[in-house]
Amino acid sequence: MSTFRDTLERLTEGEATVAIIGLGYVGLPLAFTAHANGLSVIGFDVDPAKIKALTTGESYLKHLGDEIVPTLAQSPRFTPTSDVEQLRNADAIIICVPTPLGVHQEPDLSFVTQSGATIGSILRPGQLIVLESTSYPGTTRDEMLGALQKAHAVAGGSLVVGEDYFVAFSPEREDPGRKGHNTRTIPKLVGGLDAASTELACALYRRIVDTVVPVRTAEIAEAAKILENVFRSVNIALVNELKVILSAMDIDVWEVIEAASTKPFGFMPFYPGPGLGGHCIPVDPFYLTWKAREHGAVTRFIELAGEINTRMPEYVVEQCAAALNDDGKALNGAEILVIGLAYKPDIDDTRESPAAEILDLLEERGARIRYHDPHVPSFPAMRKHRRELTSETLSPELLSALDCTLIVTNHRRVDYDMIGQYSPLVVDTRNAMKDLPSIRARVVKA
Repeated sequence: MSTFRDTLERLTEGEATVAIIGLGYVGLPLAFTAHANGLSVIGFDVDPAKIKALTTGESYLKHLGDEIVPTLAQSPRFTPTSDVEQLRNADAIIICVPTPLGVHQEPDLSFVTQSGATIGSILRPGQLIVLESTSYPGTTRDEMLGALQKAHAVAGGSLVVGEDYFVAFSPEREDPGRKGHNTRTIPKLVGGLDAASTELACALYRRIVDTVVPVRTAEIAEAAKILENVFRSVNIALVNELKVILSAMDIDVWEVIEAASTKPFGFMPFYPGPGLGGHCIPVDPFYLTWKAREHGAVTRFIELAGEINTRMPEYVVEQCAAALNDDGKALNGAEILVIGLAYKPDIDDTRESPAAEILDLLEERGARIRYHDPHVPSFPAMRKHRRELTSETLSPELLSALDCTLIVTNHRRVDYDMIGQYSPLVVDTRNAMKDLPSIRARVVKA
């Protein structure tokens, strides 16, 4: 039977096998980085399409490039599987599953608890379990471990956490499409449920990333991740609110931010937009507000930021309607092309994208909607939005026939010169038209 010392030695020497549950935006780059640093990796996912792609070498997350999946598929040290029994072969199991919000903005931890239960059913002595999925403080100890222990007891097990197996939390810090940082170079916070778990988790991540930062408890690591995302949410809300105020004063918020950024201390630039997207910022702060109520705390600052940010799609549509009205046109019946369906530039990630809500709001008010996104050829199945649309090809004929071109995501591969020359009206939520030398279109910032 494996012991703490055996597992520590295998992790330290790079002889361990690591299983990663969830091979999406967090799990896949983590699997590749662990593999690239010499570890044997079991990639576990319940989605048969992902397992098939990882077996045949077909890339399914385009922003990661074309190298990762074929490299893993061709390696004898990588095993893609949906077979739970394979997890028994792992020295460490890392959980990288979604933590979405439910229909009433409540935390949905079903993927986390299901993963815990799955591990509990096959748990063996010496295994290290690490949760990376973002949630409120206490999730690792109360929710994930609780599900694991219940399933382990049903399976007839009697292993004790901290003695026979080990549990830690290490928050993911992925930022899809970001250049200059990757899974290996971003420092990794690690907090265990006990000292032994922290030591093992640190040993694991030291084989994978350049910098490991241990903290005293799993709850500190969980709270730190929430703080990182609340920090961004609140500051984005601030500039979004300033955008609305300064626009009413006929002041360009983008120029104001540029001017303020010349101060070398006490200021960090954040930029307004059409709403929040991705998994982290639109979702994670609400995990803390929900948990705070259990302790009788009111999170007014965080909830106000969420209110401001979630209203931005409505503000954008209102600005479209006002701009069309200035041209003597109604939003009802207007031909509008939305530029960018992904939630951020130069990737194909549409999770929680504000573009989807903007399309819904435009259609509800009678607009005829289309979209162009070089990274998203067809409208994907999303949790809250479904429609039959494909990306339009930009052309002078298309743009000149429109009533409005609405820039929601500023991909670099979009031909803004063509938009500026042929679209009669451009509503720009990203300041994408700023540096064009000559523009015939009327540009309205929103």
